[in-house]
Amino acid sequence: MRNGKDQRGGETNLHYVQAGSGPPMVLLHGLLGGSFCWRLNLPVFSGRFTTYAVDLPGFGQCDAPADGDCGMQAQALRLLSWLKRQGLERVDVVATSWGGGVALLLAALSPTSVRSLVLAAPVNPWSQWGMRRVRFVGGSLGAALLRLGMPLSRPLHSTALKRMYGDPRKIPAGTVEGYSRMALRKGLARNIVATLRSWENDLKALRTAVERVQSPTLLIWGTRDGAVDLRSAETLRKKLPACELAIVEGAGHLPFEETPEEFNRLTLEFLGNRA
Repeated sequence: MRNGKDQRGGETNLHYVQAGSGPPMVLLHGLLGGSFCWRLNLPVFSGRFTTYAVDLPGFGQCDAPADGDCGMQAQALRLLSWLKRQGLERVDVVATSWGGGVALLLAALSPTSVRSLVLAAPVNPWSQWGMRRVRFVGGSLGAALLRLGMPLSRPLHSTALKRMYGDPRKIPAGTVEGYSRMALRKGLARNIVATLRSWENDLKALRTAVERVQSPTLLIWGTRDGAVDLRSAETLRKKLPACELAIVEGAGHLPFEETPEEFNRLTLEFLGNRA
């Protein structure tokens, strides 16, 4: 396993963790996440794939983009440029939440680049949960409060993470500390605000992009997801080609962490059937 950083392309520089050998697989984190999120999946996936757990610009260990745009559409374009520079012509993409939205936009931008998609509760236009918070934090007052509060937020990290789990007792050791390190990284509040200010335009783009996605897709959703509405999964399933939906009973928004064995099994079975 090794850490890598694309040294070319200015604002499109990406940090990533690479492991394994075989066909290429790219792992995309959610908002507030990074390559750290895939620590329970990377060792398994790398047994069959050359696996790249990416930190998108502005998150994880990756510096903010030069243009300040952290929105989903901008990230999809950067990711496509990175794939081309790495010589990765056809990849399987496993993504979660906000990263799932980026993955869908990538697949619409370049259908030949994405062999298949595995998406854990991807952000999508048919789930309106949290839109009031998005608009507030993306506004001037909310942005100012976030910038002031983020450096002091450590005591809240455990509570926030528990809300992402169906059963907080399943939070793996070291998880709160890992997310805290990412949350307290300098400049993160600015990057979150930049992301949320693009949110509604990105959702509009996703609504039309989904119609252009050609990649076979597996959706994985927890029944206790409190971040992205499970009811939106059925709409996505109908709109995406060759799309399957797997429901993880009792899991929250992070099934790849909360139930990693089941998530890994579902992912590898799906991708194995596409081989």
